[in-house]
Amino acid sequence: MKKLKKAYLAGGCFWGMEDLFRVRPGVIHTEVGYIGGENENPTYHNHPGHAEGIEITYDLDKTSYLELLDYFFRMHDPTTVDSQGNDIGSSYRSAIFIQDDHEKEVANEIITIVDDSGRWRGKAVTTLEPYTKFWSAEEEHQNYLVKNPNGYTCHFERFDTFL
Repeated sequence: MKKLKKAYLAGGCFWGMEDLFRVRPGVIHTEVGYIGGENENPTYHNHPGHAEGIEITYDLDKTSYLELLDYFFRMHDPTTVDSQGNDIGSSYRSAIFIQDDHEKEVANEIITIVDDSGRWRGKAVTTLEPYTKFWSAEEEHQNYLVKNPNGYTCHFERFDTFL
């Protein structure tokens, strides 16, 4: 019996994050959407305060929350405030949406590891925000880079593991 759990992350345009996370060992499903904002039923053109985020369903027998966060900090630049690549604004912030005390502890642990590593030119500005509600994005945004292989992304694996 699989032990499934969900994680909620934001680190720039959700297309690139999903494309990389969907093939990670232990990841069962990914969904892109909006999280942490002001309105209900946000859309691509109306999501004030929401981050473009990703919901990751993963199998605890095959990967851990710490391993997911380790990869998160390797595939986007956590040192830029409200931006990734050419994308600018709070929609593109680096954020971890915390569901419980364990996730908060693990998130703080990996941020310390990332900062102490000196691999990035600055310290992580990733926010730890309480999980509220995840709103799925429109269908055309799901698996966007699978449907549009030459589409825009600024996400790529930059380092080997921090762990």
